[in-house]
Amino acid sequence: MALTFATIAYHFLMRLVVGGLVGFIMKNRADYHKKWYREYRFEKRLYHILRVKKWKNKLPTYYPEEFSLKKHSFSEVAQAMCQAEIVHEIIMVFSFLPLLASLKFDSFLTWLITSVLAAGGDFLYVIIQRYNRPRVVRLAEK
Repeated sequence: MALTFATIAYHFLMRLVVGGLVGFIMKNRADYHKKWYREYRFEKRLYHILRVKKWKNKLPTYYPEEFSLKKHSFSEVAQAMCQAEIVHEIIMVFSFLPLLASLKFDSFLTWLITSVLAAGGDFLYVIIQRYNRPRVVRLAEK
């Protein structure tokens, strides 16, 4: 029971800390022209296969006002999208740190399953940011 609570607490706290630190450092001012944020050729096909358009609006947003076109310009929203992508990518990596606990507490498969599920949840948000950003960037550049 204690390990379950500790793992859940880790995942919640880690997300808050990573989001807060990246937000403090980047301040929603990412350069969306950098290569890391550009759409790759295979992505459009992947998004079509995954049917992203059908489910992208069903996931909650932690700070919906950061993506509001009523409050921000297209450029500001694109920058916030880049920052959100980076946050979720970092969280995906940190989701696998609990695997180190398997060295002491065994049950590697249990730790692996929880880590994969946690990282998978964040991967959905990365997909959403990468799916939406090209259109927002095109509008920002007009």
